[in-house]
Amino acid sequence: YLKDMKRILSLLLVSALLLNVPAGCKKDKGTPPVLPPANSMIIDFSNFEPKTKGANDDSFPKGSQISNWEFAAGAAMLWKAIIWTTLAVPVYSFDQITEKSPVYVDDNTWEWNTTATILNTTYKARLTGQIMESTVQWKMYISKEGSGSFTDFLWFSGTSDLNGTSGEWVLYESNQNPVEILRIDWSKTASEIGSVTYTFTKNGNPLKDSYITYGLTSNTLNAYYEISYYNTSFQQVFELEVEWSTSQHNGRVRCPAHFENDDWYCWDSNFANIECP
Repeated sequence: YLKDMKRILSLLLVSALLLNVPAGCKKDKGTPPVLPPANSMIIDFSNFEPKTKGANDDSFPKGSQISNWEFAAGAAMLWKAIIWTTLAVPVYSFDQITEKSPVYVDDNTWEWNTTATILNTTYKARLTGQIMESTVQWKMYISKEGSGSFTDFLWFSGTSDLNGTSGEWVLYESNQNPVEILRIDWSKTASEIGSVTYTFTKNGNPLKDSYITYGLTSNTLNAYYEISYYNTSFQQVFELEVEWSTSQHNGRVRCPAHFENDDWYCWDSNFANIECP
């Protein structure tokens, strides 16, 4: 009888220990970090795309003077060129990855994966987000298939606050030249992006410390840029303020270094020069 009791007690003890092992070792995954919005990397350049003076183009009257809009557009397109020639792959990959669901890895870290095809070239993107005490640490690794292939290049990293309302990105130039080229600071108001600032950070380049800030307001001219860049033709820093309507497309620009005064210079919804109200 005693033997049977000891055997039963031993089995119960072993069973209790086995039952407690999974409970004690189970990882508490929690919830994934709040992913920064796709447009935390994107500035809207649509109002300043190059225009064509076509005889049948009603939006661009023949013979009109558009120098005010053209000046603002030139500065904007400088920044668009930097993004879309150097950083198109990581920016597009991040846009694609925001539509995916993450999986838990370990150590408060979640991972998103996607595949992006740009100009017939396939890239695989892997984004990790690690929840820290007061921030989330982000790292985007990108691999390229085919000619010039590479694996897990850290193309950008960043941080954001826990509720996903502000943060920064640091982007690196390329797999061949992995140096910091751009910093992006962003903030979100409600569901909309409040502002995005690109700062050119690559050393040894005339554009070092140049920046553009884009934001939206409730004003009639509801969008704005603040731009500072080194103009190599004039060998001086140009600082611009640009405001425009995203619906009517009219706007204004101010740049003392270019216009040699502090006045605003305006254009109408057809981009033609007008006297400012």
